[in-house]
Amino acid sequence: MTRFSEKIQTLTRLFLPTAAELTAIAEQFKQEMTAGLGGKGSLKMLRSYLSKPTGQEKGQYITIDFGGTNIRLQLVELLGSGNTRIKVQRSFPLKEPAGFYDYTSSLANAEDLFDFIASQLGELLEDNRPYLLGHTFSFPSEQLTANRAVLLSWTKEIKTAGMEGQEITSLLEAALIRKNLHQVKPTAIINDTTGTLLTAAYRYPQASIGSICGTGHNTCYLEPQEPSTGEPMIINLESGNFHGIPLTPYDIALDQASEKPGQQLLEKAVAGQYLGELARLILLDLWDQPQLLPPYSLKTQDLATFLGDHSKQFTVISSWLQQNCPELKPSQDNCAALRMVAELVTTRSAKLVAATYAGVLKHMDPELNRQHFIAVDGSLFEKMPSYQEHIKQSLVDILGEKVARISLGLVKDGSGTGAAIAAASCGA
Repeated sequence: MTRFSEKIQTLTRLFLPTAAELTAIAEQFKQEMTAGLGGKGSLKMLRSYLSKPTGQEKGQYITIDFGGTNIRLQLVELLGSGNTRIKVQRSFPLKEPAGFYDYTSSLANAEDLFDFIASQLGELLEDNRPYLLGHTFSFPSEQLTANRAVLLSWTKEIKTAGMEGQEITSLLEAALIRKNLHQVKPTAIINDTTGTLLTAAYRYPQASIGSICGTGHNTCYLEPQEPSTGEPMIINLESGNFHGIPLTPYDIALDQASEKPGQQLLEKAVAGQYLGELARLILLDLWDQPQLLPPYSLKTQDLATFLGDHSKQFTVISSWLQQNCPELKPSQDNCAALRMVAELVTTRSAKLVAATYAGVLKHMDPELNRQHFIAVDGSLFEKMPSYQEHIKQSLVDILGEKVARISLGLVKDGSGTGAAIAAASCGA
């Protein structure tokens, strides 16, 4: 056996956890959930102060989707019986490409940012009648109530000054008053994961888990008895910070070179932001060419492209190698290695995510006596070849015949529709 073949076998062992290993991860995740509800462990278990909707909420609601450098506003109509309609939608950047304005820089402050958002909101409104507003704010925050959250830290290239440690809804309310938009009343602030579960639960009563599998990763679920209230409540796990997964040398190298070593270990192993870089580190070792590709030059979208190349001659992969690695011969072996590594890192991602879902299910319903729907949004889940199938098969491996009570599906636009449902629930 050649050294190259030996490396391939080693990689396969490292990146394809067995059913027994996945079951052990699921059990540890369940234990971390219990610890997190008591304020310990790697899972933050953040309260949303929201429960599931009835599916009969009705009315028109304004929503803000603030999860990056672009803002999306919607006028959403809830029709009851699980039906919704987006009546108006408007998107705009917080940073103008030509440099005329930049509300994401440290030179801008909270008043500048929210005055700009309020001005855009004023252009969306059809009339002066009162509107309840739901706000999806997808940054690390401490939720105080269903309508109050404190920004802990900015991420995603946003550095607006004077906002970390501030309560977000109060800043929005002040801007609405300054812009004479007294008819708009913010009533809920959520993150995108909670929005996904709310959107699914409005349509499917059995929905109990919401998850994002895209650039980032996180999961929330319906806690049957939240300790402080004794009532059902949606809990945001911040599951990307789970530390109970086996790490390969490549995971460790990626983590040590990241902005926050030791944090978000699950997310770094499963999320789209990192899978391309993980594959790059493996390939440089496999080919023994450490300078071949610069850091983060291999994208997760490239991995999807490799997995979509089913030609015998690896036509697409060969073309990619010639364009991006001209010093490396686009041989059959090298093309096959690219595809294999793409398959290993994406398959492991799906398997680890499935193990966390199984842990949540065992926490909520230890005997799996009820039907459960897992709602997932995100480009990785939606577009990565075979990703959904790997999650489903891994759930079979962990849960056995009881998996028949579990269904899994893509639920889009949780940030918009979910915020409207939250506003309706809180404004009732």
